[in-house]
Amino acid sequence: MAAQNCLVTNDWICWEYVRSRSQELTDATVQHVWITVVSVLIGLAVAFPLALLARRSRRFAGTVLGLTTVLYTIPSLAMFSLLLPVFGLSAALVITGLVLYSLTILVRNILAGLEAVPAEARDAAKGMGYGAGRLLWEVELPLALPALLAGVRIATVSTVALTTVGAIVDKGGLGNLIEGALPSFFKAQILAASVLCVLLAVVADLLLLGLQRLLTPWTRIRTSPIRTPRIRTPRPAKAG
Repeated sequence: MAAQNCLVTNDWICWEYVRSRSQELTDATVQHVWITVVSVLIGLAVAFPLALLARRSRRFAGTVLGLTTVLYTIPSLAMFSLLLPVFGLSAALVITGLVLYSLTILVRNILAGLEAVPAEARDAAKGMGYGAGRLLWEVELPLALPALLAGVRIATVSTVALTTVGAIVDKGGLGNLIEGALPSFFKAQILAASVLCVLLAVVADLLLLGLQRLLTPWTRIRTSPIRTPRIRTPRPAKAG
């Protein structure tokens, strides 16, 4: 009875809400995860060639980095409004906006990773007869993975947060529940959806961190305690 009363009294913490609306929470979470994953994957597919283009010359780099930075500064509501005539009220509208927002993070990190590849590694690969394509995929890209995956982690966490804005077109995952609860100030629904959104960001970051550590084992430096050598003092010679 007390559990049901929390719905009547509109408490923030109400397990009866979680129990009775579990399917609604699950569906919203699945939509949130789906939109986030698709947006980050498409963003990565678009950002990689842009980073390669930016690496070719400073002129290209200035154009690409400047354009992606400008896109990131556009407010989300304005971005979705500009894309609305093209995509209508659909998931494609939200995903396209999220992809555009992710580019500034992904392009910069991919570019930084490629530029951080040691020149000695490139020269050694060229000396072994590696062409441009083989050099990129077998030497440069593996060495650039730490920076690339760090960018993916940041972009993913950012996308998890921005996906909630898609609620304006009913494609915001957990954001739909938050927006739907605001007019009546349904506390339990607001809190549950917000907590799930935070948990999604934390879990995604931890999973990507584990993937990063798995794919880049050379970045894990094992430190051993420094042992101070013992200095042996010579014993005085015994008198005759």
